[in-house]
Amino acid sequence: MPDVTDTMSSLLPAPPVAKARILCVEDDVEIARMLTDMLRESGFEPCFVSSAAEMDAVLKQRSIDLVILDIMLPDEDGLSICRRLRANSSIPIIMVTARDEDIDRILGLEIGADDYVAKPFNSRELVARIRTILRRADSVPGAARQRKRRLCFAGWQIDPASRELHDPEGVRIALTSVEFDLLLAFCRHPGQILTREQLIELTHGRLAGPIERSIDVHISRIRQKIETDPRDPSFIKTVRLGGYVFTPDVEQA
Repeated sequence: MPDVTDTMSSLLPAPPVAKARILCVEDDVEIARMLTDMLRESGFEPCFVSSAAEMDAVLKQRSIDLVILDIMLPDEDGLSICRRLRANSSIPIIMVTARDEDIDRILGLEIGADDYVAKPFNSRELVARIRTILRRADSVPGAARQRKRRLCFAGWQIDPASRELHDPEGVRIALTSVEFDLLLAFCRHPGQILTREQLIELTHGRLAGPIERSIDVHISRIRQKIETDPRDPSFIKTVRLGGYVFTPDVEQA
């Protein structure tokens, strides 16, 4: 006779899948309402604040998976907020602004934003970008055990499972999700010249902005964090008309 408990359990609905928590920092109420509705309809759990102070309060109280950050805010410039967040956090950040100049896009990426969207934006495109960044930020799912093992180079350690980078002294170095994926791609292909197109394929996602310029910006930021002299890099070298090559020996820990 079948177990009644097992039978009833099989009839119960599956537990709900956790929704990604998205924090929208936007002082335009109409845009914030549109973003909130769009995110909720797309299966996310949105939270709306209109200032940097409110954002700080939310981040202290709850876990957030991604921040959509407007550049023009009443109490602090969005670029300043991004720089401040990136100083001690790897939380994914998408910057949104009414300005669509290359200099603003490049500056946003240089200070640590994962992506940059100009107003007015296509809602489906924004949702697609959010999903891509969240996939990159998540732990490597279904990968072989070997690909989850830590990799070591010149005393540094990069951990694909926890998505953390530690310097030779054991200090954790904050990386954006794109920076982490790029560095991991280099560590998995040491001594191999990688074109920009190959790097895009290896990071399993689209980078923000014009392809070549975006990759160059992210690699420049990685160099700032791991190179002794970023202006004369010894780890990630540029190959003229070829791409980049990661020069250190890499071992599995």
